[in-house]
Formats: sequence, C-alpha cells, structure tokens
Amino acid sequence: MVAMPALPEPSAPRPVWPGIAAPEAPRLDHEIVQLGRQRNDPYAWMKFIPESGSRTMEGLPPRLRAHLQAEMAYAEAMLRPLAPLAADFNARMHALAPEIDIPLPVSSRGWRYSFRIPAGGAHRIFTRTSATGEEPLLFDEAARAEGHAYYRAIEHQHSPDDRYFAWAEDLVGNDRHRICRLDMRTGEIRVLVEGDAFGYRGFTFSPSSRHLFWIWRDAHSRPTRVYRTPVEGGEAALVYEEQDPAIFLHVARTAADSFVALTMAGPDMAEVRLIAADAEEAEPMVVRPRRRGVTYEVNEWAGMLLLLTDEDAAIDRKLLALGMSGFEALGELVPHREGVQIVAILPFAEALVRLERVDGLHRLVLMQADGAEKLIGFDDPAYAIQLLPAQEYGAGQVRIVHQTPANPPRWIDIELATGARRTVGQERLRGFDPENYVVERLEARALDGAMVPITLLSRRDMENAPAPLLLTGYGAYGFSSEPLFSLPATVLVDAGFRYAIAHVRGGSEKGRRWFLEGRRMRKRNSMTDFIACARHLQEAGLAAPGKIVAHGGSAGGLLVCGAMNIEPSMWAGVIAQVPFVDMLNTMSDAEHPLVPLFRPDWGDPLSDPQAYDYIASISPYENVGPGAYPPLLCTAGLKDDRVPYWEPGKLIANIRHRAAGGSPALLWLHPDSGHQSSGDLDSRFAEVSTLWAFARHCVGGATPPPAP
Repeated sequence: MVAMPALPEPSAPRPVWPGIAAPEAPRLDHEIVQLGRQRNDPYAWMKFIPESGSRTMEGLPPRLRAHLQAEMAYAEAMLRPLAPLAADFNARMHALAPEIDIPLPVSSRGWRYSFRIPAGGAHRIFTRTSATGEEPLLFDEAARAEGHAYYRAIEHQHSPDDRYFAWAEDLVGNDRHRICRLDMRTGEIRVLVEGDAFGYRGFTFSPSSRHLFWIWRDAHSRPTRVYRTPVEGGEAALVYEEQDPAIFLHVARTAADSFVALTMAGPDMAEVRLIAADAEEAEPMVVRPRRRGVTYEVNEWAGMLLLLTDEDAAIDRKLLALGMSGFEALGELVPHREGVQIVAILPFAEALVRLERVDGLHRLVLMQADGAEKLIGFDDPAYAIQLLPAQEYGAGQVRIVHQTPANPPRWIDIELATGARRTVGQERLRGFDPENYVVERLEARALDGAMVPITLLSRRDMENAPAPLLLTGYGAYGFSSEPLFSLPATVLVDAGFRYAIAHVRGGSEKGRRWFLEGRRMRKRNSMTDFIACARHLQEAGLAAPGKIVAHGGSAGGLLVCGAMNIEPSMWAGVIAQVPFVDMLNTMSDAEHPLVPLFRPDWGDPLSDPQAYDYIASISPYENVGPGAYPPLLCTAGLKDDRVPYWEPGKLIANIRHRAAGGSPALLWLHPDSGHQSSGDLDSRFAEVSTLWAFARHCVGGATPPPAP
C-alpha cells in the first residue's frame, strides 16, 4: 500500500449536530470460513430476503423492523434542523425548473413525437403532432402515477407503423416492470405484460408492428428469457432462454428494420442472435458464437451488417462489415485506434454516424458510403453528446443532444451530407443564465503518475479563492461520468460551492484502458484517484481545506466510502446514495442477481484466494478504522435488489462501533423506493435538497441560495 501524503489540518470548524444518541445495532457473531480464510460478520442479521414479493416494513422480522425504524427516526431527527435549508434548496430548484418540451425525431410517416413537463408539473406528458398540427395526448405520467407511492416509467417508444405506443412502468421500486401499449387509433391502453419484465432496453416492437419482443426477469431479478407477444394481446411465445447467469439480455431492432437483434452480453463476452423481419416467428440466428474476452454489437447499414467489436485486442473497438445473410466477413470499415474509443454508432441510409471519445471528450464522425468522413466537434472545455435512439433510417439529418455543466441540453439536427447544424430545441430554465457559470477541465496527478481528468463548475463572480467543494464520481463498469448539465448542481454552486466531477479510473473517460486500470485487482486506483482530485483542487486554491464533501451513488458509493476509509481527514462530509459497500459479502453471494454478471469486474472471492484477499483489503465495511470519521449520510431503498439496504446499514453500524470522533453516520431509508427514487421531479428535488443541506451543514459558512 502506497501512503498518501499528509494533509494540512482542516481550517473549518466542526459542524454542530443534535445531541441525539444513535441506534446501537446488536453485534451477533456470524463466523464465515471461505477459501481457508475466516471472518466474522456481526451484522449479517440485517440481511432479509422475503420468500416472495418485495420487501415491506410490515413483512420484516421484528428485530430488523425495530432497528430500521429506529434508524429512520434517528436520521429524521438529525436532519430536522436542516429542513429550512433543504426547503430553500428545493424552492430554488422548483423556481428554476423549466417547462420542458423535448423534440424527438420525426417518424417515417411524418408524426412528430415529443414529451414535455408543464410549468409547475413534476411528471412528463407524451404527445405527437400530425402534419396538420393535431396534437393528441398519448401518455400522462401524472395520471398513471396517481395512487402509487412509487412510479417510474421508461423506454417509451412508438411502433414502426405509428399505430402503437408502448412503455414500461415500475409501480413498486424493485425494477420489475409491466409493459403497457396504447393503440393510438382507438385510445385503448392494454397491459401486455403484467409484471416481471426487464424494462431497460428490454422490449421492442417487431418490424411489422404486429409483435412485441420483451425480456422476462427470473426470481433472482436476472433477465433470462425473451418472449414474443402479439400487440393485440394473446399468448406469449418463448423465443430464447439464457442459461448463463453471467449474461444480461437486450433487445432492439436494427437501423433499417431488417432484423430484431437479441444481444447477450457480459463484461467480457457477447453474442448476438438475429430474427429477420420477414420471419418474425423464426428461430434467432447466431451472428458469431460467444467467446470469452470478445464483445461485439450488431447493426446494419448500406446493405451489410455492422460488427462493432473489441476482438484481436482492439480495446477501443473497431468496425467490421458482414454479409446480411451468411454473416461472412466483408472487410474492415474503421480500424482500431487506441485512445480513440468508438462509443456508439447510428446508421442512416445517407451516412453512418459514429460517436467517439478522444482525450475524455465526445466527437461525432459522419461517414459516407465511399469512406469519406466529416468530423463534428465542439469547443466547450467539457461537454457531452447523446445520440437519440430510434431515428428514422431514411432521415437526412441526425438529432443529437448537446450539453455542458453550465448549459442545459439543446437538441441539434446535423445534416448528414454537409455537417451543417441547426438547433431545434433548447431546455430553458426560468431566470437562469449560463453566462453566470464557468466550466473548466483540469487534471490531477495520481499516485502512479496517471493524469486524472476533473470537470469543475464554478460561478463566474466567485472570487478566485478557496471555496467549499462537492466532489462526485463513479468509476466502475466502464461507465463514464459525463459532464452533464445538472440543475441541482447549479443551485449548489449558487450557494457558494464549487462542483466537480472526478473522472477516475474504472470509467472509460480515457478509453477502455482507463477502465481496466480501475477494475478488479486495480480497483484501489479509483479510490486514490478520487483523493488525488480532491487534493489537486485544494492545492490549486479552488477547494478550501476541511470543506470538501464527497458524493457518489451505487458503485460510486464504493468509491467515496473507500476513499473515506483511506483518508478520513480529507472530507468534511460524505454522501453515499444506495452505496455498494459490503463488497466482500455481496460478491460471495452466488444468489445475488448481479454477482455472476460482475465477477469479471470485481473478482470471485468464492473461488479465487487472490480476489478474496484484494476485495477484503478495499471493501468499505471491513476496512473501517479506529480514527475520527467525517459525517456520513447514506441513502437506501427498502425494495432495492441491486444494492440492498443492509449494505449501508452494516457500514454505518460498524463505523459507530469502531470509529472515533463522534460525527454522525445516518441511514436515510426510503421504505417505498428501490435503487432509484420515483421518476418525478418533486421526488428528485426533495431528495437532493436534503443532500445539499447536509453538505452545506458539513462545511459551514457557505452562502445560502438566493431567494427564488
């Protein structure tokens, strides 16, 4: 272990917290012998999985229910003095919240689909506009959410013939969806799949619009089967069943609607099976058999299949052409270029659009059939580009979303032939001026010399002096922390903070190798990179010593809590949303829905002694030290199956037992939520307002947000 350099003493006074005794969780010996190693997990009793259905407070064992109720009451009492400040943040967010009107690409039959959030509203309304200006209502989330404590709808899409509109909705919070479809001719809404559907990239209309292909989740919440259901109702037919628990499924149509593509993918393996449009009830055809260490995706363009793959050590991926029927190799369209990562492709008849990442920033490439290319870039120091899915293959332009931390999303059409740009939509916030903010891209030197990118958001009128800082990060699974616009982040900056994203290893901000250097036996790099970013901002005079708050969610919770264990004196506070912090015990649970899938990312402590020892050395729960810890706020959802409540619950209990200093450790448990909060703005703003109030109290002295 490489020691981090010493820090100067924090200059901020310690925040004052209510003098309320925290719940004391019983420590019950639970000895575990594994690979010749022995450990004690004294809080293992907190884990509870019901025999069926979702967890409810009423269904918990009495001792566990009493403990979690005590944790909820304690968190509420400790956060109650912050309620006025949280209300200020919440009011500011709502005052800025725009009346959002999102322009989606035009369909082949001329319909313009869109969704909006009306002024003062919290839910989306989906509509479509005809060539004559008629705008029928398709789907009102507020009406669907009425009477439900939790509601989240995703993957809204129209059928190729523009007759049907479908979406997946979660009424519980456990990510088990039902799929609904609207007949836009008659207005009839029908639930095609009653439950247990996998919503994320989990269903698509067939090219004929007669069927819906959808993915079913098993009892372990793993997506394992693909079904085909008639859109007018009827029996579901099994199309494919996956036997490997380390594989996830996705389903989509290819660009020109020639196929339905079933993608079976894991972190280091993939297989695609195609169903031809003229044989929707036929058996799926394997494009290339799965091989360990090789991933690929399939689409179509210009009468050929496209294979985007990392085979032959093409870690940042290359693009190959295959025959449409026999899947034979036709040649290489785009060679591998290390450091130039092909993030995604979107084919059109007129050109092939590539989204690439170079030096941590996106760019677009328009490729013509003759191989000629046109590069589309942006001058912002940090920005993100999104390719909107399901665009019409015959369109003459590609619609993208462009945003920066200071500039809300804008929708841009880029002409495929010329590269000319036209802004067709802009998210406008009431009373918000992007010129009030400055975005910078900085770099921090990691312990091993690697340069870690940082995206920094500040107010333009902020004096060039140290300020409180909220530093956020993720760094896992190759997912990049994109420099997106965040209304809550701007509100926090208005309150006197700087807001920074640490693009640590474990993500793919600098290509696939950046991911590999923060994965598995190198995972500690993510945590020390995060500390290096905090230290750099402090030494650069941008972050005030003793006033840095760490923030991360899910695997980002592992990041910030791991960094907290390594350097507890660095942080004025730590906010961990649904954090993955009981790493060793979770990865030793073969029944967990995600464990088989993510063993390549974390290692397998059930079979590999080296993996066991490494995970044991970095898992936040096992590595709480005896010294003073910063204030910690962990959120959790009782119905969460991805990162269950007991992970932060156990960490908090261990901190209270082992750590010194008296700082509070809070478990903010939401009994009606899962891994994500409900899908409306009110729920989102309410939660983040409390998090920001906690952050401000931890640092003290930050300016309150301006009155809305």
